[in-house]
Amino acid sequence: MTGRVLPYDVHGSGPHRALVLHNWFGDRTSFDPLRAELDDGAGSYAFLDCRGYGEAIDADGAYTMEEVAADALAVADELGWDAFSVIGHSMGGKAAQLMLLDAPERVRSIVGISPVSAAGFPLDAETWELFAGAAEDHGRRRAIIDNTTGGRYGDDWLGGLVERSVRRSSPAAFRAYLDSWSRTDFHERVRDNPAPVLLVVGAHDPALGKEAMEATWLRWYPNARLEVLPDAGHYAPEETPKALADAIEGFLAG
Repeated sequence: MTGRVLPYDVHGSGPHRALVLHNWFGDRTSFDPLRAELDDGAGSYAFLDCRGYGEAIDADGAYTMEEVAADALAVADELGWDAFSVIGHSMGGKAAQLMLLDAPERVRSIVGISPVSAAGFPLDAETWELFAGAAEDHGRRRAIIDNTTGGRYGDDWLGGLVERSVRRSSPAAFRAYLDSWSRTDFHERVRDNPAPVLLVVGAHDPALGKEAMEATWLRWYPNARLEVLPDAGHYAPEETPKALADAIEGFLAG
């Protein structure tokens, strides 16, 4: 699959290069609080919008993880980056693994922030209805965000994430990506992959927290390690950006 160059921007000018892939509910602006905490001299971070999100909201596509991976590699090509790490938040973590499979000689390491595993994220019938219906029902989006952050936030914070999600993603792309990140399974292809992996999860994330990582990523990547952020749920880039930045920079410098 050949990717296209989607809207992106590079933050920092340091030697540690990383492509950064956003989550299901947010375009690349969801990383703005994290950017403010990153050391500009230590890393060069290319933040991009997936098709159907942000500045690429009108970009047609299949809206799959395979497509996200190909598009991200096209950005790396345009930047002239021969080698780099990939940082993926939630569904972005699943696409990061496909980049590793597609270009193992280029992807140095992966940082997964509450990342979906290569096996996807199985949902029972009731939860599937909640997630699938969230494409059109803003209340369902709010319920999902509230649940995956441990019910710790008020209307202003939850409403802000929902509003951005609705404004900066197309319903068609939002709905289509769900099938790809939740239902496709390629974990046998990543089993025993030697790439260095950092998993950063929130202690208040009931969906993709410590137990989920132990059942998936940590079984399949022998060089993976886990860091749990005590004050975060599923949205560490916005909940605890300083702690996340410290974890990322420590790993990339190692």
